[in-house]
Amino acid sequence: MNKHVTTRPAAGSPWDRPRPSSDFLAKHSDEDIRDWQGLTERVQRIAVANDFSKAEVTRRTGMKEGTFSQWYSGTYTGRLEPYNRMVANWLDAFEDGAATSAKIPASPDYITTRIGTEIFETLQWAQIASDMVMITIGAGMGKTAACRRYAATRPHVYHATVSPHTKTVHGMLVELAAELDVRELNPAKLTRAIGAKLQRIGGGTLLIVDEAQNLVDDAINQLRHFMDIYGCGIALVGNEEVYSRFGKANGGPSYAQLKRRIGKRLKLSKPYPEDVKAYVAAWDITAEDCVRFLLGIGHKGGALGQIEKTVKLAYMLAMGLGEELQLKHLQAAWRNRDVEDMQ
Repeated sequence: MNKHVTTRPAAGSPWDRPRPSSDFLAKHSDEDIRDWQGLTERVQRIAVANDFSKAEVTRRTGMKEGTFSQWYSGTYTGRLEPYNRMVANWLDAFEDGAATSAKIPASPDYITTRIGTEIFETLQWAQIASDMVMITIGAGMGKTAACRRYAATRPHVYHATVSPHTKTVHGMLVELAAELDVRELNPAKLTRAIGAKLQRIGGGTLLIVDEAQNLVDDAINQLRHFMDIYGCGIALVGNEEVYSRFGKANGGPSYAQLKRRIGKRLKLSKPYPEDVKAYVAAWDITAEDCVRFLLGIGHKGGALGQIEKTVKLAYMLAMGLGEELQLKHLQAAWRNRDVEDMQ
């Protein structure tokens, strides 16, 4: 029986089309090989489109690494059908999920809001005056999106995000080095290398440190050092806890020493009503009952972020029922998310 599988490998690609071995072709039935050929083509297409490594596809299919390698390359001589089925199940589930995701509206592009404008003005002051500013905004109100937008549209602006794992001075410096593309392996020289990157004759450099509530006081004091020595602007962005990092109760640097360096502070715990309206309008939802419900969500903790998560889940529920988005879907999505009661 002469079995032939045509392959056209893309030169240099880790997902070259496989060339099945003669043992592979002799071992398996025509039907199994046809299935295998179709599956490898689908795997290649999805892997390349999503930049998946072979290790990632192996993990997703649930195969063992050696088995997947042999299966894809066309050298596996055990029973082929079970592994064809495993790959087919993963591909079907992945494509179904991708199709569903494609139908769910994407989050609105950046929209100009009142709080966004105030964040821009505060960041601009820090950059122009080489000053330290503090931005404490409630969760889900767009502070990170505004900071990213500012950094993307202004020269000499760096936006780094710290976490509980990078809250120490060294952890923060490593994070800053990655953001500023500073390559210094000697920890003793890292501070100076970062400072040199932030320093510009005439000023005009801004370092935005997001989620700054995670930082210990010594790390914030290090940021003050960058401003004082290298003449850059510093923006501490996060929730209300950022301000508490300055207290003596934490055993950190003097409250007065740090507080006097803050040239401008922007604080807001609840979103502006006009910002919530603008965000709901950006989703192109016009039914009055739906708009009213989403406006109520937008004034709860999490604000605009709560609207986004609820709308996306509501669309998924509506699609599952083959219906257009309605108030009942939004209400069901809110209940399913189990955040809090809507009064």
